[in-house]
Amino acid sequence: MTIASVPGLLFRPFAGQDDLEAMVRVVNAENEADSISERDTVEGLRAYLGSPSEHFDSARDVFVAEMDGHVVAWASQEWVDTRDGEFREYRVWGAVEPSYRRRGIGTALLGENERRAWALAATHSVDRATVFGAWAADGRPGARLLDRSGYSVVRWFFDMVRPTLDALPDVALTDGFELRPVTPEQYPEIWRANREAFRDHWGGSDESEAAMHRFFEAPDSDPSLWLIAWDGEQIAGGVINTIHPEENEALGTRRGWLDSVFTRRAWRRRGLARVLIARSLVVLRDRDMTSAALGVDADNPSGALGLYEEAGFEIDDRFNSCRKPMKRESST
Repeated sequence: MTIASVPGLLFRPFAGQDDLEAMVRVVNAENEADSISERDTVEGLRAYLGSPSEHFDSARDVFVAEMDGHVVAWASQEWVDTRDGEFREYRVWGAVEPSYRRRGIGTALLGENERRAWALAATHSVDRATVFGAWAADGRPGARLLDRSGYSVVRWFFDMVRPTLDALPDVALTDGFELRPVTPEQYPEIWRANREAFRDHWGGSDESEAAMHRFFEAPDSDPSLWLIAWDGEQIAGGVINTIHPEENEALGTRRGWLDSVFTRRAWRRRGLARVLIARSLVVLRDRDMTSAALGVDADNPSGALGLYEEAGFEIDDRFNSCRKPMKRESST
């Protein structure tokens, strides 16, 4: 489909494996230009786009933008029901190669993504309000585009960094809990426990079995880094730690990520998360990392921000979660 507003711009369907290298190039170039400390890999994107679910299917929900046969941008969408029961959120996302900015490509990409979300929403029967959702790094071009396009910031999230892993305390596990080596047959139980722990948190997520497979099959997934605390035969909480070697090489860092810190409701207020965070830092240090990072909801209801600050993490970057009502005129 040619785009009249941007001469030479063509939108086409995602072509699968053949597009991955170009798509990674685009998103990494954008992250570098916008000083975002994340880098994708072909293997990681392949895993993310695999295992289709009703919420996200790359064959339906991803498209690519070309100029003169060169991939200059791409976009995706997914939908979730928010945990508060208020919204069905159609989340749109896109990336534009920085050298092609200021040509209207981002605006056209967002408009097409919204049109596709509307088409998908028309096939759904829901008893809640529908909204567009989007995510952008604060103060960057993507955030400014969303603001111009009628999106409002509804929540802030922080990336936090512990700049060193020196002088870490030796913290004993709280009485009554046990850490056990993670095995593949535990994956579904770990996934369910993790998702349950976030049921009273803001927003929503794809909790399908397909989403579980995408998570556990990510190329940098390393269960030997995870700390899963058991109380008898039940998972009480855990920290899913990850090291991204190619990202570290690209950024010149030796950083590990506490990708998910969770405690199920029945085991909160017993100091478990504090201990698992401290022990996670030791695990990462022992893998030759020199810093650690994590993401957190700025208004996390369990006080996670203060907990992470106590553990030596500092706010490094801010990201905006934005929404726009799905009014018919917004899709034209």
